[in-house]
Amino acid sequence: MRAMRLSSARPLTASGLLLAFVLSVVVVLPLLVVGVWAFTEIWRYPSVLPQQFGLRFWQQTLSRSDVWSALSLSLALSTVVTLASAIICLPAAYAFARLRFPGRDLLFFSFLAGHAFPKFGLLVAIAGIFLQLDLIGTFWGVALIQLVNTLMFMIWIPVAAFQAVDRRMEEAARDVGASPLRVFWSITLPQAAPTIAAAVLLTFVGTFYETEGAWLIGAPGIRTMPVLMISFINNQMVIQYGAVLSVMLWVPSFIALMFARRVIGGSAFAKGFGG
Repeated sequence: MRAMRLSSARPLTASGLLLAFVLSVVVVLPLLVVGVWAFTEIWRYPSVLPQQFGLRFWQQTLSRSDVWSALSLSLALSTVVTLASAIICLPAAYAFARLRFPGRDLLFFSFLAGHAFPKFGLLVAIAGIFLQLDLIGTFWGVALIQLVNTLMFMIWIPVAAFQAVDRRMEEAARDVGASPLRVFWSITLPQAAPTIAAAVLLTFVGTFYETEGAWLIGAPGIRTMPVLMISFINNQMVIQYGAVLSVMLWVPSFIALMFARRVIGGSAFAKGFGG
């Protein structure tokens, strides 16, 4: 069996190695440069390496009250939007996966409409409506616009999870007298939960990084971390400030990925997507 597995494995080719190297450079190199800039005090052209490392720009950045207020605001928005999206979208995802009703397919694919057209044009149209409703520059205005961006994650991914649940186990539970609620709680939800957790993580991280809606709807009163980073870069031509904020923005993604790797597991992802 082991010999069969080894024989079926494809050998690495020169083109494959080259492609892997190019992808690694494209993905890793910009992150590495930003990470180095975050801990650099002096780096002048044409030197390949920084002349002086230090934490001076970290101290200056972290001593600013607007950085901490932007961080707390981003975390609050991400939490509220993720919870609201889960409450609204998960029942809808279950209905799309299990029920048949008129207009189901059209309504299901309509959730992609916001991602099928230029996003900024859609945001400008929504901003015109929000202006009439006095939602511009408010917390709930930004939360609503970010909620629109979560629909694809929180509808499409859980639909795949609910469709991948083993129906035979549900039918067996009903045959022995389990109620529909008991079947859902004991059979359906545990099988779909890992992929739903993945959708929740993607929603939280995506909301934390969302920039266009927060900038267009929230300005000038609402400044999330990405919006603050843009203002730092535009108003102060000091690369280190933007680099420090970028590294701070990596933390939620890192925590989410570690959580997914340790708690959810790769096999659970594959099972939720029908693998």
